[in-house]
Amino acid sequence: MTLPLFPLNTVLFPGCKLDLQIFEARYLDMIGRCMKQGGGFGVVCILEGEQVGKAPVGVASLGCEALIRDFQQQDNGLLGIRVEGVRRFRVEQTEIEKDQLLVGEVQWLAEMEDSPLLEQDDDLLALLRALGEHPMVAALDMSLAVETRQSLANQLAYLLPFMEEDKLDLLAIDSPGQRLEAIQSLLERIQGELFA
Repeated sequence: MTLPLFPLNTVLFPGCKLDLQIFEARYLDMIGRCMKQGGGFGVVCILEGEQVGKAPVGVASLGCEALIRDFQQQDNGLLGIRVEGVRRFRVEQTEIEKDQLLVGEVQWLAEMEDSPLLEQDDDLLALLRALGEHPMVAALDMSLAVETRQSLANQLAYLLPFMEEDKLDLLAIDSPGQRLEAIQSLLERIQGELFA
């Protein structure tokens, strides 16, 4: 499947929300097409290059489809949109169109079976609730009342201040349980560095 790509300095996860300001013509056109067709676009993390201007030289081979959930004219006159991550994909190949829009041939990634939260997830659930009290997280209006391991893993991976490389590694993990274990390991590594 061909998907228009929006390269950003962030990694989006399924079930998570992201606010964007759109001002470049290529993205205004892309958003217009998505809204007319009721389709989405792919958010991919920039590995080399810039968010603005020419299409970045390098983007991650994994991304997340984003669907537009809300839009409004900002006070500064720009178009503001809120998107929600839907499903993961692998980028097979990319092409830069003449307006510098990056388009990718993508393969959807299957999600492993989800499961209800376990008792061992209580600490991570408490951490997610604490994150939800941060004004920037509260402004995203994400439902943090998670009931499954998949949504807990996705929201923590998205909201915690991990490096982009670590977030991409987390996005690549198919199993919710393994993703939660990887998050726990990253948290322990950060804690170790803080108290070293």
